Amino acid sequence: MNEVFYKNLGKNIKKRRKELGLTQQALADKMNISLNFMGKIEVAFSKPSLDTLIDFASVLETTVSELTKFE
Repeated sequence: MNEVFYKNLGKNIKKRRKELGLTQQALADKMNISLNFMGKIEVAFSKPSLDTLIDFASVLETTVSELTKFE
């Protein structure tokens, strides 16, 4: 269950990042995280903390609820 959750979360972050026309590097810079960590979150190799998830929602101009909504 957790693995599926983080894979879907990574996909939603990537989708929203692309909708805003941001590269992984640009989003990583805005988040003050490394490009390596950014990439790992998008492919679910790393799991962001709740605080980091809240920061993602803010930077991506969306909500945690939207980032964690899976179809």
